[in-house]
Amino acid sequence: MFNLSPVAVPGLEGLTVLVSGAGKGIGAELVRQLDAAGATVFAGIHVPDLVEELPSRARRLDLDVTSQADVDAAIDAVIKHSGKLDVLVNNAATISTIAPLAEVTASGLSRAFEVNVVGAHRLTIAALPYLKASRGKVINAGTGAATTPMEGWTAYCASKAGLQMLTRMMALELSVDGIKAFFLGIPPTDTAMQEKIRESGLNAVSRIPKGELVPVSVPASCMAWLCTPAADEIDEVLLDVRQEVFKRRMRALN
Repeated sequence: MFNLSPVAVPGLEGLTVLVSGAGKGIGAELVRQLDAAGATVFAGIHVPDLVEELPSRARRLDLDVTSQADVDAAIDAVIKHSGKLDVLVNNAATISTIAPLAEVTASGLSRAFEVNVVGAHRLTIAALPYLKASRGKVINAGTGAATTPMEGWTAYCASKAGLQMLTRMMALELSVDGIKAFFLGIPPTDTAMQEKIRESGLNAVSRIPKGELVPVSVPASCMAWLCTPAADEIDEVLLDVRQEVFKRRMRALN
């Protein structure tokens, strides 16, 4: 359906990366790819999440992005070990609550914003002094739902739209310190989140057969590539896995 494949990720030796939402799905695969490329990787894991197998060299951190204490402790652990942070990947996200707008409670909507927007802001601000020092990058996991309304996704669409604008504000105000910010649109991918979407049956995305979903290796490889110095030349803030900048790299491997 999407005809996408992973892109090549060059060596990332010497790079220190923190990934939130790294216990499963795209985040866990990103940790594996970054580790394979030689980066020092910190895997921020929300404790209740099912944790997939991660490389032994990856350093696991308890990280609930809605907790300031967790965020501060995670950044402290990164700096104590590596003395720096080059890339922050805000991958932690929730799609709850999946329901028609009239059934979404204020608390359900608040929860989506607390994770998808405030959590990314909280972690970025905590990391900011070190990203300034490294002239590093912030990569925010995006989605087409940020710009396309989908039935049953009031909380997800609205909060991801918020994250998109937050990313644009990062690019606007942090570029003076040499920090790059990217919002990477990710197509429907074979993750546990997609299983919840499929169970809901509320929109066209929920009806995409599992076999037609994008493998997690595809968006993870695009995120990993954005960590490389080659991505420093990209001026666009709003990107998508399906754009030519990635597709030509996919073709190069096929």
